Amino acid sequence: MRQRWPERLWIVRHGQSAGNVARKAALDAGLDMINVPMRDVDVPLSPLGHDQARALGHWFGALAEAEKPEVVLSSPYLRARQTARAICEAGGVCGAARDPLVDERLREREFGVFDRLITNGIRQRHPELAEHRALLGKFYFRAPGGESWADVILRLRSAIDTISLHHADRRVLIVCHQVVVLCLRYILEELDEPRVLAIDQEGAVINCGICEYAFEPDDAELCVPRLVRYNFAAPLKREAAPVTDEPGLMVATR
Repeated sequence: MRQRWPERLWIVRHGQSAGNVARKAALDAGLDMINVPMRDVDVPLSPLGHDQARALGHWFGALAEAEKPEVVLSSPYLRARQTARAICEAGGVCGAARDPLVDERLREREFGVFDRLITNGIRQRHPELAEHRALLGKFYFRAPGGESWADVILRLRSAIDTISLHHADRRVLIVCHQVVVLCLRYILEELDEPRVLAIDQEGAVINCGICEYAFEPDDAELCVPRLVRYNFAAPLKREAAPVTDEPGLMVATR
C-alpha cells in the first residue's frame, strides 16, 4: 500500500536577513546582544538576501513546467515570505504566479529569554541557564519562554502530516529557517539526536540553499523519502550571488 507523500519536496532556508547581518556585526564588535530594533518575525531580507531569493527563483523558473513546484509553503516570518514570493514572481511555480501559503508551524524556533543574545551575553546574563544548556544539550534544552529542537520537531510532525494529507503526489516547496530545515531532515530521514547534531556540526544551512527529497518505494514497496541533495548552492553561484550561512538572531549554534 502506497504511503501518502508529495511527489517531490524542496526545503529552502530564507535568503540572508538583516538579522544575519546584525548578528555578524555584533560578533565582530564583541557585543553581547544583536542590535535589531524589531520583532524577529518582522526582520526582512538584506539586499543580498533579495538577490539570493531572485537567483533561486530564476533557477526554479528554468525548470520544465512539469518539474516546478506546484505548492509553495512558507513560514510566517517576513524574511521567509519575501523569499517565497520572490520565487513565485520569478516564475518558479507551475502555472501563474501565486501567493505562498503561510503555515505558522514552519516558523523560526522561539528563543525566549535568549532572544538576540550572543553566546557571551547568555553566559553573563543567564549563567545558570547557560550551564544547564551545556549539560542538557541544545536538542532538548528549552530556554524560558522558548523552544527546544524537540519542541520544533513536534509541531513539524503535524505540518508534515498536513502536507501529506492535502498535497500528496504534488511537488511541494517549503521556505523556512535553519533549525527548521534540520528538524525536517530529522523527521523525514528518521534520524536520532546524535546524527542530526552531527549534520549541524558539519556546516550551517546556507541561505537559499536547497534540500531536496524524492519519494521512492523501499524494499517493502512503501514510499519513503530519499535525500537527493542538501545545501545545494548552484542557483546562487550561477548568478554570482554570494553564498552565506550566518545563524539567525540567537546564540551560536555550535
